Amino acid sequence: MQPKLAAKAVCSNGEIGKVSKVIMDPISHEVSHVVVQENARQKLDRAIPIGEVQEIVSEEEIVLKCSVSEFVQFPLLNRDHYVTTHEVEIAHLEDNIHVTPGEVLVPLPCLERDVPRRTFFNNMTHAIGALIALPLAFPVLKYLMKPMYKPFDNAWFSVGNEKKITKENIGFQFKFTRGFKEAFMPEQQIEKNIWIVRATPEVKKEVYSGKDRKFYDNKGDLLWVNKANSPLIGFSGKCPHLGCGYKWRRTKSNPDGVFICPCHLSLYDESGKVIDGPAPRGLDILPLEVNAAGEIRIIDVEYKAGVKDQIRLL
Repeated sequence: MQPKLAAKAVCSNGEIGKVSKVIMDPISHEVSHVVVQENARQKLDRAIPIGEVQEIVSEEEIVLKCSVSEFVQFPLLNRDHYVTTHEVEIAHLEDNIHVTPGEVLVPLPCLERDVPRRTFFNNMTHAIGALIALPLAFPVLKYLMKPMYKPFDNAWFSVGNEKKITKENIGFQFKFTRGFKEAFMPEQQIEKNIWIVRATPEVKKEVYSGKDRKFYDNKGDLLWVNKANSPLIGFSGKCPHLGCGYKWRRTKSNPDGVFICPCHLSLYDESGKVIDGPAPRGLDILPLEVNAAGEIRIIDVEYKAGVKDQIRLL
C-alpha cells in the first residue's frame, strides 16, 4: 500500500501535516523519501526518509516514527535539487508508484557513484582481453572484426533548414535517416537525431574560444572546419556518458532550458558544457555547414561514450 499525495501525516504524539510529494530513486525505482508539508503557517516541506515511516495506515494516513519535536530536525526540501518526472523521461520509473495527483521528484545529479555493474564490466573486459590473446582465436577474430576497421563514413547528411530555428541559445532537434551496416548483417535504415543551437556571440566564444574547430579523417587529413563565427552549432544526439538520447528541458532552476539526459541526469548548457551529472565530457560537436538556401548538412560523427577523450567510432 502507498499513501496518496495529501495523505495525513501523523507523528507519535500528534498530527504534523500532509504528504505533498514523493522522491524516487531513479536507479532502484523505489520511493526513497516522502515530503511532508507542516501544518504550520509557513507551509514548510521536509524530506522524510522512507525508513522513518512506521506505518502506512491507509492511502489517507501515514504514521512517522518520530515525535513532533523530532520531526522539525529533518531537513527542509530544497526544490531546486530535484526535477519532476514531467521534466525528464525515465523508463518504468513510475511502475511501482501510485500516488496521484501531485509531484513525483527525482534527485538532480550526481546519481551514479561506484555502481556495482562497473565491476562487472571491468571483469568482462579482462576476460575479452584474455580471449584475444589466445593464438588460436586470432584468425577468427580477425575475420569477425574486419568491418570495424573500415574507413570512417564522412558522408554529408541533410537534416533541415535553419529557418526552423527562430530563437537563440535554445536547443532545436533535427531528425534524419541513414543507412547502417553492422558486421555481416544486411544494411538497415536507422533514425537518428542531432541538436542545433543558434548561438549568441557569448556562447560561440564558450564553444570555440575564438578558434575554428577542425575535423580530421581516419588518415589524419583535414576533413572540415567549423568556423568560430558560424551562428549554428550542431551537437551529436547521443549523451557522452553512456550514449543515451537527451532532451532540451526547462526546469525551475534553469527556466531558459538545459540539455538533460534522462538515463543518469547529466546536464549541459546551451554551449554543450557539462554543468552537472556523471558525464565525462561535454556534448560532441559535429561538422556542420549551411548552404545559401539555409539547408543544414552535417557529418554524422560518433565518439566513444563514457571516456573523457573523444575517440571516434563512426
